[in-house]
Amino acid sequence: MQQEAVRIPREEYPKRWEKVQKIMKDNQLDVILAYSDDRATHGNAYARYFADLPTHFENVLVLFLTGCDPVILTGPETEGYAKEISAIQNIKVLSEFSAEDEDYPFSVVEPLEQIVKQLVQKAPEKVGLAGKLYMGAELYEAVENAFCPAELVEADKLLEPVRGVKSQAEIAVIRRAYAIANEGMKAAIDAVRPGATEREIAAEAEYVMRKLGCEGYGIDPIVASGPNTKHILARTTNRKIEENDVVIVTLAPRYEGYHGACGRTILVGNPGEKAIAAVEASIRAQNVCAENLIPGNIGSLVEAMGRQVMKEAGYEKNFMYSGLHSIGVIEFEPPILGPSSSVMIEKDMVISIDIPLFEADIPGMRFEDGYLIVENGMEKLTDVPLFIQK
Repeated sequence: MQQEAVRIPREEYPKRWEKVQKIMKDNQLDVILAYSDDRATHGNAYARYFADLPTHFENVLVLFLTGCDPVILTGPETEGYAKEISAIQNIKVLSEFSAEDEDYPFSVVEPLEQIVKQLVQKAPEKVGLAGKLYMGAELYEAVENAFCPAELVEADKLLEPVRGVKSQAEIAVIRRAYAIANEGMKAAIDAVRPGATEREIAAEAEYVMRKLGCEGYGIDPIVASGPNTKHILARTTNRKIEENDVVIVTLAPRYEGYHGACGRTILVGNPGEKAIAAVEASIRAQNVCAENLIPGNIGSLVEAMGRQVMKEAGYEKNFMYSGLHSIGVIEFEPPILGPSSSVMIEKDMVISIDIPLFEADIPGMRFEDGYLIVENGMEKLTDVPLFIQK
């Protein structure tokens, strides 16, 4: 069942560092610090993208200095693992990331301020912070002290666009992630039946995805049924599927740091004409957006086509978030192509179309698939049917 591994080659990472160097030059930044932690949805993005380092237990800062290779700053328990697998081999152990009350007598553990004095030859005037939103207060204070009196500026909007257009290696990895999502969804659909619990269905999907190489999830697998489908977010429970239920399955497996995402609404028996009509409208919205995923089109205008379909079906206010977004080292990473976006669709982007219907007078619904943008349109990355009635 397991296939040959597909990975991002090591030679791709220095090219990514070069892009950061250009960003620093263009924006007069002496330093960029990019923060990562092990939050499943977004925490690991910078460490994984720039170093191929999966962050777990201890946090990571990727330190970019003008004119030289980046440095990993992490905790003492990550040091050996990082030296073995990270694309960045200059690794420093940061006391701010050491577990409180633990002793590490054989590690060189240093505070950020001391490491900065060692590495930064000239006092920086302007320092970019990426991932600032997720830093704790103590770490942010340590950064302020280490670089005082430099100006600290947010750098996420500078670094995020680098990930929008994918390399051929990234596309190969994302294809595998979507293949995993595809098979997981098929397993989940097969498991949906009256009497099965949401967690039993999720377990069938997770088993298949893990066997195919899934390393984790951008979001935990969601299986929601009946009244549990009402809200945008649901947690999988022990509720048993009933006759004439609606079941939502959302899967976002991560493979070699990159994600696939697939969402389906499954009709069990006959939940009523209104629910069936809403499914058909959601499918039309999904298809009209997909047909217009063409290089040169503005993403928000494509998304608006799906919104219009749902508005005409009576569900304008139930389309409650941006229906198009990029996907990569985060399951929903920029560019987000919602109503306020002006981003143009480009070849080699990977775009997720996610048609939502929530907080309605019928059960909630989601239809989500990924599309690779090619020369004259798109290539769909999953083949699970959209209309599913069991």
